Amino acid sequence: MSQLKDKVRGLSKAKIEKLLFTLMDECDATNAENCMLKEVCAKLKKDVRMLERNKQELERVNKIPQCEKLRAEEKILTLCKDLDTLKDLMNTRKKVFNTDISILECESLNLKLRLESLVSENNQLREKVHKAESDLAQNKR
Repeated sequence: MSQLKDKVRGLSKAKIEKLLFTLMDECDATNAENCMLKEVCAKLKKDVRMLERNKQELERVNKIPQCEKLRAEEKILTLCKDLDTLKDLMNTRKKVFNTDISILECESLNLKLRLESLVSENNQLREKVHKAESDLAQNKR
Protein backbone atom coordinates (compact mmCIF):
# COMPACT_ATOMS: atom_id res chain seq x y z
CA MET A 1 0.00 0.00 0.00
CA SER A 2 2.87 2.36 0.80
CA GLN A 3 4.42 1.65 -2.60
CA LEU A 4 1.12 2.50 -4.27
CA LYS A 5 0.99 5.75 -2.27
CA ASP A 6 4.51 6.66 -3.42
CA LYS A 7 3.67 5.92 -7.05
CA VAL A 8 0.41 7.86 -6.99
CA ARG A 9 1.67 10.80 -4.87
CA GLY A 10 3.03 12.70 -7.87
CA LEU A 11 -0.05 12.33 -10.08
CA SER A 12 -2.60 15.07 -10.60
CA LYS A 13 -5.88 14.90 -8.80
CA ALA A 14 -7.76 14.34 -12.06
CA LYS A 15 -5.50 11.42 -13.04
CA ILE A 16 -5.79 9.90 -9.60
CA GLU A 17 -9.58 10.28 -9.67
CA LYS A 18 -9.74 8.72 -13.12
CA LEU A 19 -7.59 5.78 -12.03
CA LEU A 20 -9.55 5.46 -8.81
CA PHE A 21 -12.89 5.44 -10.60
CA THR A 22 -11.58 2.86 -13.06
CA LEU A 23 -10.36 0.69 -10.21
CA MET A 24 -13.63 1.17 -8.35
CA ASP A 25 -15.64 0.17 -11.43
CA GLU A 26 -13.53 -2.93 -11.94
CA CYS A 27 -13.70 -3.73 -8.24
CA ASP A 28 -17.49 -3.28 -8.25
CA ALA A 29 -17.82 -5.55 -11.28
CA THR A 30 -15.59 -8.17 -9.70
CA ASN A 31 -17.39 -7.88 -6.39
CA ALA A 32 -20.76 -8.23 -8.13
CA GLU A 33 -19.53 -11.36 -9.91
CA ASN A 34 -18.07 -12.70 -6.68
CA CYS A 35 -21.34 -12.03 -4.83
CA MET A 36 -23.26 -13.83 -7.55
CA LEU A 37 -20.81 -16.73 -7.41
CA LYS A 38 -21.03 -16.86 -3.63
CA GLU A 39 -24.83 -16.95 -3.82
CA VAL A 40 -24.67 -19.75 -6.37
CA CYS A 41 -22.14 -21.58 -4.19
CA ALA A 42 -24.36 -21.17 -1.13
CA LYS A 43 -27.35 -22.51 -3.05
CA LEU A 44 -25.28 -25.39 -4.35
CA LYS A 45 -23.99 -26.18 -0.87
CA LYS A 46 -27.55 -26.09 0.42
CA ASP A 47 -28.64 -28.40 -2.39
CA VAL A 48 -25.74 -30.75 -1.65
CA ARG A 49 -26.55 -30.83 2.05
CA MET A 50 -30.23 -31.39 1.32
CA LEU A 51 -29.40 -34.18 -1.11
CA GLU A 52 -27.06 -35.80 1.41
CA ARG A 53 -29.76 -35.66 4.10
CA ASN A 54 -32.32 -37.07 1.71
CA LYS A 55 -29.90 -39.81 0.72
CA GLN A 56 -29.27 -40.79 4.35
CA GLU A 57 -32.97 -40.80 5.17
CA LEU A 58 -33.80 -42.90 2.14
CA GLU A 59 -31.04 -45.39 2.91
CA ARG A 60 -32.19 -45.58 6.53
CA VAL A 61 -35.74 -46.24 5.54
CA ASN A 62 -34.49 -48.34 2.60
CA LYS A 63 -37.47 -47.47 0.43
CA ILE A 64 -35.79 -46.11 -2.66
CA PRO A 65 -34.84 -48.32 -5.56
CA GLN A 66 -31.18 -48.66 -6.45
CA CYS A 67 -31.43 -46.64 -9.68
CA GLU A 68 -32.85 -43.59 -7.83
CA LYS A 69 -30.00 -43.82 -5.36
CA LEU A 70 -27.52 -43.79 -8.24
CA ARG A 71 -29.21 -40.72 -9.78
CA ALA A 72 -29.03 -38.87 -6.48
CA GLU A 73 -25.31 -39.69 -6.16
CA GLU A 74 -24.69 -38.49 -9.72
CA LYS A 75 -26.43 -35.20 -8.97
CA ILE A 76 -24.34 -34.76 -5.82
CA LEU A 77 -21.16 -35.34 -7.82
CA THR A 78 -22.30 -32.89 -10.48
CA LEU A 79 -23.08 -30.27 -7.85
CA CYS A 80 -19.69 -30.82 -6.20
CA LYS A 81 -17.98 -30.44 -9.57
CA ASP A 82 -19.98 -27.28 -10.21
CA LEU A 83 -18.95 -25.97 -6.80
CA ASP A 84 -15.29 -26.71 -7.55
CA THR A 85 -15.63 -25.06 -10.95
CA LEU A 86 -17.14 -21.96 -9.36
CA LYS A 87 -14.33 -21.85 -6.79
CA ASP A 88 -11.76 -22.10 -9.59
CA LEU A 89 -13.56 -19.33 -11.48
CA MET A 90 -13.56 -17.13 -8.40
CA ASN A 91 -9.81 -17.71 -7.92
CA THR A 92 -9.21 -16.93 -11.58
CA ARG A 93 -11.18 -13.68 -11.23
CA LYS A 94 -9.06 -12.73 -8.23
CA LYS A 95 -5.87 -13.35 -10.21
CA VAL A 96 -7.19 -11.28 -13.14
CA PHE A 97 -8.16 -8.49 -10.75
CA ASN A 98 -4.70 -8.50 -9.16
CA THR A 99 -3.08 -8.51 -12.61
CA ASP A 100 -5.25 -5.59 -13.69
CA ILE A 101 -4.28 -3.64 -10.59
CA SER A 102 -0.58 -4.26 -11.34
CA ILE A 103 -1.05 -3.14 -14.93
CA LEU A 104 -2.85 0.01 -13.82
CA GLU A 105 -0.11 0.78 -11.31
CA CYS A 106 2.48 0.40 -14.06
CA GLU A 107 0.45 2.59 -16.43
CA SER A 108 0.03 5.14 -13.68
CA LEU A 109 3.78 5.30 -13.13
CA ASN A 110 4.43 5.59 -16.88
CA LEU A 111 1.88 8.40 -17.15
CA LYS A 112 3.49 10.17 -14.21
CA LEU A 113 6.90 9.97 -15.85
CA ARG A 114 5.52 11.18 -19.16
CA LEU A 115 3.72 14.06 -17.46
CA GLU A 116 6.92 15.08 -15.68
CA SER A 117 8.77 14.98 -18.98
CA LEU A 118 6.11 17.08 -20.72
CA VAL A 119 6.05 19.61 -17.89
CA SER A 120 9.83 19.92 -18.09
CA GLU A 121 9.66 20.30 -21.86
CA ASN A 122 6.92 22.89 -21.51
CA ASN A 123 9.01 24.89 -19.04
CA GLN A 124 11.97 24.82 -21.41
CA LEU A 125 9.77 26.03 -24.28
CA ARG A 126 8.40 28.86 -22.12
CA GLU A 127 11.92 29.94 -21.27
CA LYS A 128 12.81 29.97 -24.98
CA VAL A 129 9.67 32.01 -25.76
CA HIS A 130 10.50 34.53 -23.03
CA LYS A 131 14.08 34.76 -24.27
CA ALA A 132 12.88 35.19 -27.86
CA GLU A 133 10.42 37.91 -26.77
CA SER A 134 13.17 39.62 -24.81
CA ASP A 135 15.56 39.41 -27.75
CA LEU A 136 12.85 40.77 -30.07
CA ALA A 137 12.15 43.67 -27.73
CA GLN A 138 15.87 44.47 -27.54
CA ASN A 139 16.22 44.22 -31.34
CA LYS A 140 13.27 46.62 -31.81
CA ARG A 141 15.00 49.20 -29.58
